[in-house]
Amino acid sequence: MDLTSYAELAVLLVNSGHALDSLEEARRFLVAAGREKDAARLTRADLVILRELRRELAAVFAAAARQDEQGAVERLNALLTRHPVHPQITRHDGHRWHLHLTEGGRLSGEYAAGAVMGLTALVTGLGVDRLGVCQADPCRRAYLDTSSNRSRRYCSERCASRANVAAYRARRRDAERVAGA
Repeated sequence: MDLTSYAELAVLLVNSGHALDSLEEARRFLVAAGREKDAARLTRADLVILRELRRELAAVFAAAARQDEQGAVERLNALLTRHPVHPQITRHDGHRWHLHLTEGGRLSGEYAAGAVMGLTALVTGLGVDRLGVCQADPCRRAYLDTSSNRSRRYCSERCASRANVAAYRARRRDAERVAGA
């Protein structure tokens, strides 16, 4: 079972530009996240839970980015208590039997259980430092560092490139100032 794909659910929710202030907006988010089938099941109660979950998951990533390992783990433990995981064997879309993580029958519960369990598995298997917040100003998007050398600092190649160009230009300005002085 690939729990990293479940952890990506947390990243998708935290980074979503969707306000999640209406069912239609939340449905657009779910479709953009590749969960079209879930969009049809969405209720107002799910909407409230997804908004709160996003806030709580963002706090986990923020604690990890501050290198507050204890804080990140405490937040994850609180989420595990609120969203208990119930494994379920299923098959769909032509796939073989496989394991899904669920919490009752609500869409938001399933999303929460998967996202929280995915982050928990990543943290316990690889460490809290594998959760990050983009260091490119003003981005601040969450990411998972699955690199072999724990070197990721940006959410995307675009942000990495932008930050590297900005650093190069700053070094060049400094060098010109020194040369001109």
